[in-house]
Amino acid sequence: MNQIQPDPQVAFASLSLKPQLLSTLDSIGYAAVTPIQAASLPLILAGKDVIAQGKTGSGKTAAFGLGLLDKLDVKRFRIQSLVLCPTRELADQVAKEIRTLARGIHNIKVLTLCGGVPVGPQIGSLEHGAHIIVGTPGRVLDHIQQGRLDFSELTTLVLDEADRMLEMGFTQAMDSILAETPAGRQTLLFSATFPAQIQGMAERIMRNPEMVKLEATHDSQSITQHFYHLEEKSERMQALKILLCKVRPESAVVFCNTKRETQSVADELAALGFSALALHGDQEQRERDRTLVQFANKSINVLVATDVAARGLDIDNLDAVVNFEMAYDREVHIHRIGRTGRAGSLGQAFSFYTGKDSFKITALEEVLGYDIQDDELPGEQYLNIAPYKPKMTTIVIDGGKKQKLRPGDILGALTADKTMTGGDIGKIKITDIRSFVAVKRQFGKKALTILNKGKLKGRQFRAFSVY
Repeated sequence: MNQIQPDPQVAFASLSLKPQLLSTLDSIGYAAVTPIQAASLPLILAGKDVIAQGKTGSGKTAAFGLGLLDKLDVKRFRIQSLVLCPTRELADQVAKEIRTLARGIHNIKVLTLCGGVPVGPQIGSLEHGAHIIVGTPGRVLDHIQQGRLDFSELTTLVLDEADRMLEMGFTQAMDSILAETPAGRQTLLFSATFPAQIQGMAERIMRNPEMVKLEATHDSQSITQHFYHLEEKSERMQALKILLCKVRPESAVVFCNTKRETQSVADELAALGFSALALHGDQEQRERDRTLVQFANKSINVLVATDVAARGLDIDNLDAVVNFEMAYDREVHIHRIGRTGRAGSLGQAFSFYTGKDSFKITALEEVLGYDIQDDELPGEQYLNIAPYKPKMTTIVIDGGKKQKLRPGDILGALTADKTMTGGDIGKIKITDIRSFVAVKRQFGKKALTILNKGKLKGRQFRAFSVY
């Protein structure tokens, strides 16, 4: 297995991409090639199997997305590419980016197949065919077993966040899916970490793969790390409250290592008066979707999550990351803190550890290249400060795309009487049967009255506040 280093001189225009793809890249502002794209795209376009290791935000989706779109024959209306992802959230994000990259190529159909949603609409979509399938292993396997998927003409298989799929117990499902694909396919494996399981999988399913590895690092100029040594694990909740009341982040993710700890921390924060919700794999998909919407539109301040659930989070301007528990792996730690300080903004990362975590600190020092110094926890006077509230509140409307609702309809209704302006309205998200709109908290009751008593598209819809 050869390991390839990125060439910083590579430019999209220098690659043998279809003219339509180059035009789209230019139109959406993808001028610079990221290191993982520079290292992996030439290999992908050459038809080689590739293992690429890189953190979230490195540009890996565009790397494999451009590769499979460049190879795709739109006139051949058969499934030519399959992308497997660990969670529905990541699958939706990947499908969205592939559709964006495919704008300049007419009639490409990208279909998402994930669990947690009704299977009926997916069956209907499959009957009409697709070029690219993006999905989670469980639901994709279900469709295979029911005879609804034919991968006999598949040319490209992508395993995105392969490490997390293995952690979530998808090994058997993935093996069953792979057995339905042609032996001569191109296989692309993308992963944030590279445990022994990934090595074993690569040896089983790939043909002379090229290895592209970007060292797990962070930008110390955009992310400030703070480490707090605690005598006992029981001190973490008090330390978390002190930090939240001192720093007052508008958006913070608190990472835990287990689903049980995640729910416990979120419940305790909520009981203390913080606007906090949990995100983990034991929740119903509808609950996870609603939580993500509320966090993205800033109507909750704190998201307590497991690493698996947080994969695929597409949140802008995350102010802080808190490691309530140190990650099991140093690369996972880098992956966690890399969610803050993006796009030129400044971010902060706070980590709690006890004496039992000393080996993790030593391993992390090797990656960071310096000795970690403990910070002093702010004073207990912050325990007397009332938890802060988010600036926005989320309103749910029982109507969506199927009722032909659009963001402009909701914005127009809320601002019609001039009480509220566009600046008082936050993100608007329209799903198939529901719509979510964020409004400044002081206008929450007013917005509810307008939406419940007024009309959208000539009819009334029920609206209610969730936070």
